[in-house]
Amino acid sequence: MNLNAISIKNLLRRKGKAAFVLAGLVIGVSTVVGIISYVEAMTNDINHKLEKYGANILIVPKTENLALSYGGLSLGGVSFEMEEIRQKDLSRVGTIKNSANIAAMGPLVLGVAPVGRQKVLMAGVDFKAAQILKPWWKLQQGDLPGDDEIILGAEAARVLGLSVGSRLNINDTDLVVSGILQPTGSQDDQLAFTALGTAQSIFNKQGQVSMVEVAALCKDCPIEDMVKQLSDALPGAKVMAIQQVVKSRMETLSQFKKFSYGISGVILLIGSLVVLVTMMGSVRERTDEIGIFRAIGFRKRHVMKIIFTEAVIVSGLAGIIGYLLGFGATKAALALFSESHPGMVPFSPELAGGAVVTALVVGLVSSAYPAFMAARLDPNEALRAL
Repeated sequence: MNLNAISIKNLLRRKGKAAFVLAGLVIGVSTVVGIISYVEAMTNDINHKLEKYGANILIVPKTENLALSYGGLSLGGVSFEMEEIRQKDLSRVGTIKNSANIAAMGPLVLGVAPVGRQKVLMAGVDFKAAQILKPWWKLQQGDLPGDDEIILGAEAARVLGLSVGSRLNINDTDLVVSGILQPTGSQDDQLAFTALGTAQSIFNKQGQVSMVEVAALCKDCPIEDMVKQLSDALPGAKVMAIQQVVKSRMETLSQFKKFSYGISGVILLIGSLVVLVTMMGSVRERTDEIGIFRAIGFRKRHVMKIIFTEAVIVSGLAGIIGYLLGFGATKAALALFSESHPGMVPFSPELAGGAVVTALVVGLVSSAYPAFMAARLDPNEALRAL
């Protein structure tokens, strides 16, 4: 009978002890897998949503003038003409290395429009991109504009005294108010919005845009790389990342992962203690058996190999079962606690392999001291106990 067969028979003979060690490791591994899978799934989901929640990169024309405003208050009273960005140049954005990380790109044309005795800042936008760049937009009345139509921010509609269906003439162009936005608490409340082509025609800026909003928070590359790539593609424009938004998003995702790793470490420590205590008890119960092995010529390394083989068998099985249970628990948890999540948890070979390797490492490390104690047993004392 070889050493592996002895280890298997010992496990079968002491099913209770083996089951206890297996259960401890399975609970530990499945919990760790569940936490990491859940956090990873939620992180990917949050990252996916954040990528599509508003612009985090601005592309504006280069200028040699300094801004004369602070906190939205203009101090200079002078407006400098800025060179516009050519709309056809924006096609170069699709050639950058990380173009796939751009969720939406919305060009804007800005201009001051006279409405009666008032003046309003009008923005020509791509309303399809605006659904991603400005998901907080909700219409309290009407619909999104088509050609020769306009929507108003809540404050702009109040000050101008306009409602859905009202007509106004801006630079010899007749426009109909198709909708009014709900208050957003932002500068959008004071603006008027129309289709990009309509605004370009009104302000005689065909083929030009005043600025570009980009929603692109990539988790696979630093935001600085995106800014550099865009700057290289558009040398005539200034590309800026909204650093506060980017940093807060990255910090949030980082905290999720740190929390999961910390909890996983505590759980694995508890699991290793369970294995250690159980294996120590098993060695004490087998003092006579180990003494006989030593008396008939087994060396210390043979005894240690028997203990380690038992640990490998139980740990490997625990790693496989633990991963499957953790994977299933993650899918169930996402379905129960995350209504907005699609519930899809992709199979991760890295996590599966990591679960098995972790279980083996925990099992072997926790069994090292019991195996060392078993190898040091005096065969004479063990035989006298018979």
